[in-house]
Amino acid sequence: MNWENLTSADFKKAVKETNVCVIALGVVEKHGDHLPLGTDFLNGHKIASAAANLESAVVFPPFYFGQIYEAKCFPGTITLKPKLLLELLQEVLDEIGRNGFTKIVLLNAHGGNDAFLKFLAQCQLSEKKPYQVYMYQKSFTEEEKERIKQATETTVLGHACEVETSVSLYHHEELIKMDQIEAEPYLPKRRLQHMPPMFSGLSWYANYPEHYVGDAKVASKEKGKIFVEAEVHSLARFIKAVKEDSVLHALADDFFSRGEKLTKK
Repeated sequence: MNWENLTSADFKKAVKETNVCVIALGVVEKHGDHLPLGTDFLNGHKIASAAANLESAVVFPPFYFGQIYEAKCFPGTITLKPKLLLELLQEVLDEIGRNGFTKIVLLNAHGGNDAFLKFLAQCQLSEKKPYQVYMYQKSFTEEEKERIKQATETTVLGHACEVETSVSLYHHEELIKMDQIEAEPYLPKRRLQHMPPMFSGLSWYANYPEHYVGDAKVASKEKGKIFVEAEVHSLARFIKAVKEDSVLHALADDFFSRGEKLTKK
């Protein structure tokens, strides 16, 4: 169920029925020269919606504010100041909770959000909330892994690549410009390879200054169907597990009760 499509009365029923809200977190950024700026949040919302049809849940409206400072130099990118971004996401979670959900699933639809969303999840321990946050991690069956493996022709993947382009072709073929894909595969430049293992805010840019990875020429709508189906079923299984979970709430009660005892001493 999509939050924005429900009436207020139907929304109230949906909260009682599911108690789980899924929010797909993407960004607006360059995806090579062939994919739309909204690729991450467009695909993420589609996958979340399809999974919620398999395992009933309410899907938050399309959301496109996230950590994407590494693409700030490209036209069309939308960024927010770090403090504002964190506060915005926390306010969104609080609003989901205020509307009655006690379980919130974060679906990360953009790789650059990974560390930020883990920090956001950790921040939930700063004060007690009436809800719990579950950050989804992909978990494919052996059969799904094999289908993905058989469908994938390239080995360099990560952004606007064979996989992401195939998924985009499956979801919104009319937005994809296959004729704009570079003739040669785009491999990492490794411009920081002189350094010992490290991470910098410029690590991505050091490897992929054109914000494109691999070889998207071999992408297809048929491959996209395989990739999407695996993602959707994986997320649906996770939603089911979240619905059935009672341990995380109990752990939170125990954690915060210990903190309250400390302050009373």
